[in-house]
Amino acid sequence: MKNDELSRRDFMRHTSLAAAGTVAGALASQGQAAAQSGSGTSRILNFHPKMQYRRLGKTNLMVSEVSLGGHWKNRNAGRYWDSFANEQVPADVAKNRTEVVSACIDSGINYLDITTAAECLCYGEALKGRRRKMYVGADIHNLGPRGSDRCNVKDQSFNVETCLRLLKTDYLDIWRPQAKMSGKLGTNQLNTDEEVESLIETFQKLHKQGKVRHLGMSSHCRPWFEHVLSKYPEFEMIIFPCSAKTRVKGETPAAGNVEEVNPGHGSDQTQSIFSLVKEKNVGIVTIKPYFGGSLFESYGKVKFPVMGVGSKTENDLARLTLQCILANPSITATVPGLSSVYEVENAARASYTRQFGMSPADRQWLMEITEQQWVNLPHNYAWLRDWEIV
Repeated sequence: MKNDELSRRDFMRHTSLAAAGTVAGALASQGQAAAQSGSGTSRILNFHPKMQYRRLGKTNLMVSEVSLGGHWKNRNAGRYWDSFANEQVPADVAKNRTEVVSACIDSGINYLDITTAAECLCYGEALKGRRRKMYVGADIHNLGPRGSDRCNVKDQSFNVETCLRLLKTDYLDIWRPQAKMSGKLGTNQLNTDEEVESLIETFQKLHKQGKVRHLGMSSHCRPWFEHVLSKYPEFEMIIFPCSAKTRVKGETPAAGNVEEVNPGHGSDQTQSIFSLVKEKNVGIVTIKPYFGGSLFESYGKVKFPVMGVGSKTENDLARLTLQCILANPSITATVPGLSSVYEVENAARASYTRQFGMSPADRQWLMEITEQQWVNLPHNYAWLRDWEIV
């Protein structure tokens, strides 16, 4: 489409080169260290010298370790926008998203993760004329495979085509459908192998057409993820929750989490999922760094449009939380929702200053607040406790 600086023909040519190993080999061998040392930076999209970049698994995309989640505060102080009447983006919303995306580009952020139709519309406007500045991973949750009746090539092709139409783009860098989020293994609460295979078939069809470059998946069920990654090498990246409370299994046991019952489905709950992800060369993008916003005292109170710069306490808490998450080298990027330009700049500083470490006082303060808010998780976020030991 006319808003894209990169034509589909160019996209297919670049994809073929990557498949041949021209780009992938160099990035795979140098990894994150190359991005930080300055070598090979010309291959990093929207490079900023202070931002740290990590390789997103076998996609071989070098992604900013702090990236942009699609959600941001709505007019009712909720955490995301779902849809707009007649697909018309309000002027103040379009202005806000354009300013936020501009701040991300200026800060070296180069990945955007989208999950709703409204987000596709807004970011389509915000990226107009500068699509090549950001990698885009997208899916529309109520068109995706959370419904078994939609797990077929026709419906999932429609899902992707709708993303493209609303974004006003010809291609997605990553199609990362949202699987059924959680439930009991072996039941219809989670997607079956047949349903997963329909997603792979859809991806292969759309990839050949030049409409999607890479395949990812989002879910809230760790054992199901382990099964899917063990069986299907087609998945190049995954998305799951991670906060400052998250601990790698086997490293820091916590009371009540020393032993876990193996829920079956072929998953190995005796080791961390990070071991499997590393073995399979799969990238990890993490969500919910702030417990869906409930980490902050202002949760549910601050409405769009967000004014001012927020409190220093919450800004420090946000930045330190991101630094704590990114201490895990297996994680490629964390994608907080960012509602204002200042939130973007504050999040970017989490990467800029991470190399200097966290003082013992800051770490103690962070963990005290995190523990307090963890105990008081809202009912709709209680499921995050499944992701304490990962």
